[in-house]
Amino acid sequence: MSRSARPRRSPVVLTVAVVVAGALALLGLAAFWPRGDAPELGDLPNTYVDATVVEVSTDRCLDPEIDAPNDCRLVTAELTSGDDAGEVVEFAVPATAFDVPELAPGDEVVLLDVPTSPDPYRYSFSDFQRETPMLWLAGAFVVVVVAFGRWQGVRALLGLAASVAVLVAFLVPALLRDEPAVQVALAATVVVAFLALYLAHGPNLATTVALAGTLLSLALTSALAFGVAAATQLSGLADDRARTLRVTAEALDLRGLLVAGIVVGALGVLDDVTVSQVSLVNALRRANPGLPPRMLYREALQVGRDHVASTVNTLVLAYAGASLPLLLFFAQGDQPVGRLLTSEVVAVEVVRMLVGSIGLVASVPITTALAAYVLGPGEPTRLMLGPGLGPPAGPLEDEEDEEADAEPARPRHAAPRGRWRRRRRRAGIAG
Repeated sequence: MSRSARPRRSPVVLTVAVVVAGALALLGLAAFWPRGDAPELGDLPNTYVDATVVEVSTDRCLDPEIDAPNDCRLVTAELTSGDDAGEVVEFAVPATAFDVPELAPGDEVVLLDVPTSPDPYRYSFSDFQRETPMLWLAGAFVVVVVAFGRWQGVRALLGLAASVAVLVAFLVPALLRDEPAVQVALAATVVVAFLALYLAHGPNLATTVALAGTLLSLALTSALAFGVAAATQLSGLADDRARTLRVTAEALDLRGLLVAGIVVGALGVLDDVTVSQVSLVNALRRANPGLPPRMLYREALQVGRDHVASTVNTLVLAYAGASLPLLLFFAQGDQPVGRLLTSEVVAVEVVRMLVGSIGLVASVPITTALAAYVLGPGEPTRLMLGPGLGPPAGPLEDEEDEEADAEPARPRHAAPRGRWRRRRRRAGIAG
């Protein structure tokens, strides 16, 4: 029996499972879609205005922290937005205001305007203006992605925009309305996975396999995050912003919010690994269509181990870099290392890092096994993950037969050279 005539492992079960997962996610969107008004977060009478620093000088002024005169910086700035745009204002920065960086003439800043405060303290530093450099950076990102990825890069950007839209239109408003955080995060991440993968790589079997591996790994990561958060009794109150939410939205499940953050963060790495593994299996299959599933799995898993080793290191360094100021702060104390690492403010980051890494590692064998089984030897289909990454639309044997048919007729006793050469190449014999 020729290779093209062998029965192909049916992907119907996998496709049905993915469709069911997508339908459940859509039901979750419908059930938890934000309705009604968001909870009252308190009055926010203060406004923010843009300004440009004109002059910075030193002086003595009343420090409200110690209620006594103290050294301070007097900052003169010109307002560039708001009702008073064009006016020159002055505000004091006490020496105890350690959160205010050094300012210099020409700095474009954002000022907090509190009209009820006395003149020297009506305006205060809030942040720097970053719109222009960030817009340039975003533009450079779009140019690089489109220049390298071309049409697929455009589709990837559309997937990114759709993912952000789901997070902004559904996830955040639903969480603010005290919907169950874990269920909301799962529904949102599944929809994001569908949009991101199918928009970037197209609706084909290979993408479906990558999506199935992503969803299975995401389910494992969610269950592990929920269990570890409960076992370690993480309350979610280590973050100042979370404590503020406890006051402004008291019914919010902060532990669930913590788990939801882990799940959403894990998705960004999972789809990268799963797509890479499916693409690798697909490339091996194209190079040798007769390679059995066990060999496909073994060879692809070897490369997957290398990928995971580097990606896990990247994850650990990324989390360590983000938490570096926190670690330096605690290192100044005299707490034992064990107590330092198990304190909630540090344990949250450790749990986030380890749970995400476990889900990442598990995604490699899961996705590779699915790809090796579904995309194994059989009747080939178009499995393109992008330009040039998939096998040809038809079986290699059919193309060879067409070439053989185009050759001039030979006597029955004369063996066609081209066919013998193809058979020798297929068998791995040189010459």
